[in-house]
Amino acid sequence: MKNNKIESSINGIFSTPIYISKLNRELSLLELKFVEKNKKNVYKNTGNTTSNNNYILNEKQFVNIKKELDLRIKDYFDKIICPTNKITPYITQSWLNYTETNQYHHRHQHPNSLVSGVFYINCHEEHDKIKFFNDNYKTIRFEIKDWNIWNSETWWFSVKTGDVILFPSSLTHMVENKEGTNTRISLAFNVFIKGTVGNNKDLTELIL
Repeated sequence: MKNNKIESSINGIFSTPIYISKLNRELSLLELKFVEKNKKNVYKNTGNTTSNNNYILNEKQFVNIKKELDLRIKDYFDKIICPTNKITPYITQSWLNYTETNQYHHRHQHPNSLVSGVFYINCHEEHDKIKFFNDNYKTIRFEIKDWNIWNSETWWFSVKTGDVILFPSSLTHMVENKEGTNTRISLAFNVFIKGTVGNNKDLTELIL
């Protein structure tokens, strides 16, 4: 029997968006000093430490960073969600995470939020990653020979200083044990919306 090569195409539908951008500038001395100052005002999280100030982007030292993150959040909504209704996404809570060598950030999601994001203030591209999980129920669990985006239950991205990542808040994620000697510093935030969603005639209207 002749072994003909099978022609086929594989298409992704209902994909989970992972938006990756970059802050195209270095942080100012004022911003860096503020990051360092907050390292002394933290609480012990599961695996690392988190700033006690969990509205950190409301501080005057971060006013320019907040403006740049707001632009990327709007870009996320314009390119990915493409809403018909006039809505305004806005940052709710925001906080700093400090992760030292051999520390980690526990596996978690972000309730009471639509989109979550991370801005990487200090990290090492060779050592620092963010790991995501596909928590959908599997009817059958196969033993896998070659992992790919279709059969994987986890996927990670290397991150470097200046990166901004946005993703659905329901997506489970974590940071595995920190390698390297640098302190991994990230600014995490949640996003919700103001405005009206749904349709009045369809009885799906929701005013936020």
